[in-house]
Amino acid sequence: MSDINLKITGMTCGHCVKAATKALEGVAGVESAEVTLEPGGAVVKGVAEPTALIAAVNEEGYEAEVQ
Repeated sequence: MSDINLKITGMTCGHCVKAATKALEGVAGVESAEVTLEPGGAVVKGVAEPTALIAAVNEEGYEAEVQ
């Protein structure tokens, strides 16, 4: 298991954080996801593919990239 750090832009409130967290936790191989509004990022623990994590966040309407 490893940590994957993501930069997430477009989140503006607590609801956004919850939506991004739920999306990330729904990706196969994710053990946990900790999303923060400021500075806008996530630490994902698990063995998920970074491209799958980015796609899940994008589907919620936010932009993500691996840091």
